Amino acid sequence: MIKKMKNKFFFGIVLTVLSIFVLTGCAGFPKAEIDSANEAIELAKASGADVYVNDNFIALQDSMNQVMVNIESEKSKLFKNYTVAKKQLANVALYAVEVKNLSEIRKEELNVEIQKTILEVKNLIESNRKLILEAPKGKEGTTALVAIKSEVDAIELSIDETTDLYDSGDYITSLSKATAIKEKASAINAELSEVIAKYNSNTKVKKS
Repeated sequence: MIKKMKNKFFFGIVLTVLSIFVLTGCAGFPKAEIDSANEAIELAKASGADVYVNDNFIALQDSMNQVMVNIESEKSKLFKNYTVAKKQLANVALYAVEVKNLSEIRKEELNVEIQKTILEVKNLIESNRKLILEAPKGKEGTTALVAIKSEVDAIELSIDETTDLYDSGDYITSLSKATAIKEKASAINAELSEVIAKYNSNTKVKKS
């Protein structure tokens, strides 16, 4: 009888200890830390990190996914310990802030580059229109200049559309378009400058 009572008492203590460990493990589940890390990741994404610093954002997501794998593994254990996971989640949240800052920096760099490129295109357009007036006319020359003027008009329309894209916040597309437009405008400028230089050179030779 006494032995049975001792066994029951011992079994009761074991159950109590096990319950404490299990409850402690459950209570220690890092829900708040997971929420904070996810919120930080969402803020990074909202800043455009998935577009402007894609490699960093993917690394951030991979880090979070790995932590969640570790947490799921820990959940399957009888005696759970989320200390390491909490530290990892804190690191993920910190990295998310870093990625967000990198995104903002990249956006500002693109902002400056786009404005510079658009201004250069507008200056080229103005220069090209002046060169068209200076270019030799003649029968063939007039036909060519009409075509060139149409190209310049198209470039001006395209850069206005690019400016609209820029204003909407689509920096990557607007920079790509602005760069392509600048190349066309520069090519026209070089062509006109060469034609005018040759014409002026020939005129001097004839006069001499």
